[in-house]
Amino acid sequence: MYDERNLYDCLQRDFPLQPRPYQALAERLGLCEHTLLTLLARDFGAGRISRVGAVFAPNVIGVSTLAALSVPPAQLDRVAARVNACAAVSHNYARGGHPYNLWFVAGARDRRLLDGALASIASATGQAPLDLPMAREYHIDLGFTLTHRPAGGNAPAHRRTRGAAPSTPPVTLDDDDWRLVAALEAGLPLTPRPFHDLALRTRMPLPRILERLAQWSAQGVIRRLGVVLHHGRFGYRHNAMCVWDVPDARVDAVGLRLARLPRVTLCYRRARRLPDWPYNLFAMIHARDPHDLKPALEHIRATAGLDQTPGAVLVGTRCYRQRGMRYATQVAA
Repeated sequence: MYDERNLYDCLQRDFPLQPRPYQALAERLGLCEHTLLTLLARDFGAGRISRVGAVFAPNVIGVSTLAALSVPPAQLDRVAARVNACAAVSHNYARGGHPYNLWFVAGARDRRLLDGALASIASATGQAPLDLPMAREYHIDLGFTLTHRPAGGNAPAHRRTRGAAPSTPPVTLDDDDWRLVAALEAGLPLTPRPFHDLALRTRMPLPRILERLAQWSAQGVIRRLGVVLHHGRFGYRHNAMCVWDVPDARVDAVGLRLARLPRVTLCYRRARRLPDWPYNLFAMIHARDPHDLKPALEHIRATAGLDQTPGAVLVGTRCYRQRGMRYATQVAA
């Protein structure tokens, strides 16, 4: 009998780069290949799994931004649907606690295409989005550990070294690379030989695909390769985006300190947009229990020395979209 939480802890990263990866994973977990594929197919169909594939480091193979709109509450569903009509949008959340209440992430191959996507959203919604590109990453992972609860809370605990986010420079991709990225964005199939399917879709030899994926993983271009969960279906249904206006001379030191805290699942610096948006430091908190968000935030403020720093807390109220970034999708400018 398998332990589901342990199974998904093992499957979220370090996907084997070999011709029959599910067989290798099943042996590691004490299962047979058919049983593992059946379990994954069940949970994919139930919406618990987003995909099996790669999570690329931000702004390495393309560009992305966090954007926001200020929407009358009664119109949120309608406006969110118009935002979701843009193929460049990967995440889209309603958040309370601030006039900017609809937040989405958009990405494309280059800045020109991303600007085109934001312009199309502005045309569809009648409002230019607040555009907040990332200035520095302190911690981004979003692998959600299910088996261990850290002291003092129930937030995800699996981490690489905190406060030392790898700095991966942008890479130039050729046509083969972009076909491989596009195939990965759709996710690996739940078949015994998924990389053979990628070879057929990309018209690339299997050894070259495995070599390229290994190279990208070693370089940090691929941040994580494995099962990507819809974490809300595994209990992490509550989240808050916390923002602060930290003096530029201090923001990196504070951000690195904040990123080391186990309750913080994302942490980065983004551009201000004065006068509408004065905040430059962002941190995400995820929790199983909504009542756990407030004490977690109080602990974070005190530990990171942010008690007296101007800020805001935007609690997630509805998820309109959550999927992997589609960098390979061309968006009309």
